[in-house]
Amino acid sequence: MHTTTTVYAGRLCNQIIRNIAVSIVAKKHDLFVEYCNYELISDEFGIPLFIGTNKYDNVSNLTDDNFFEILNKDSIETNLYPMDNYFQTKDISSLIYQYLQTIQTTIINKNKYKDRYNDNNDIFIHIRLGDVVCYSPGFEYYIEALHAIDTKEGSTIYIGSDTLSHPMINDLRTKYNNIELIDMGPTETIQFGSTCKHVILSHGSFSAFIGWISFFSDVYYPDYSRNVKWCGDMFSIDKWHKI
Repeated sequence: MHTTTTVYAGRLCNQIIRNIAVSIVAKKHDLFVEYCNYELISDEFGIPLFIGTNKYDNVSNLTDDNFFEILNKDSIETNLYPMDNYFQTKDISSLIYQYLQTIQTTIINKNKYKDRYNDNNDIFIHIRLGDVVCYSPGFEYYIEALHAIDTKEGSTIYIGSDTLSHPMINDLRTKYNNIELIDMGPTETIQFGSTCKHVILSHGSFSAFIGWISFFSDVYYPDYSRNVKWCGDMFSIDKWHKI
C-alpha cells in the first residue's frame, strides 16, 4: 500500500493542485506517492512532485480540514488518501502559490512560449463557460477588467475558453477589433496565457492556475459577489486586482 492520486477526480488543474498539495505533505514525511499525470506535470510544466520512500499498511484521509495538522506533525506512520478533497481553500491555495514562486525558473524554462515573458503588452482573457456557465462573472466583468488595464497601441487581446462560440465571446469580439481566439490544448493555453502582460481570469482551478504561474503579469479576477462561488478561494492573492 502507498499514497496515491491516480484516481482521476477532477480535470487537469484540479489534479495539478491536489498533486502539489500531496507532494508538499509527502516531502515533509518522506511518503512514497504515485501521482496521476506525473509526466505531464513534471515534464511539461516543470513542477516537481516528491516521491519518497515510506509506505505503510494503513491509510488516513488527507482533507482540506486536516491538511495543515498533518503537514505540521513531526511524523506520521500512515499512507494518505486525498481523493475526496480538492485542496483549494484560501490557506492551502496560498501555500501552493508561494511554492510555485520558488520554482519559477523551472516552470519558465519548460514554457514553450517563454520568449514572450516581459516582451509584450498583450491581454489574455480566460472565460470558463461550458458546463458551469451559470457561475460566469458575466460580460460586464470582462468589460470592467479591460477598462482597468492601461493598454498600449498594438496590443492584442487573446481569449481562451472551453466554449469559444459562446454569444458572450462574440459580443466581446464585436466590441473590440483586436481580439484573437486561442484554440489550443489545455497545456498550451495555460502556458501562452501566463506569458501575457495582463491576465484576466474567470473562475475555477484552470483559471486560478493560469494566474498562479503568470509570474510577470498584472492579474485581474472577479469579486465573488458577481457569481456563486463554486470552488475554494484560489484567487485572493495580495498583488492581484479584484474587479
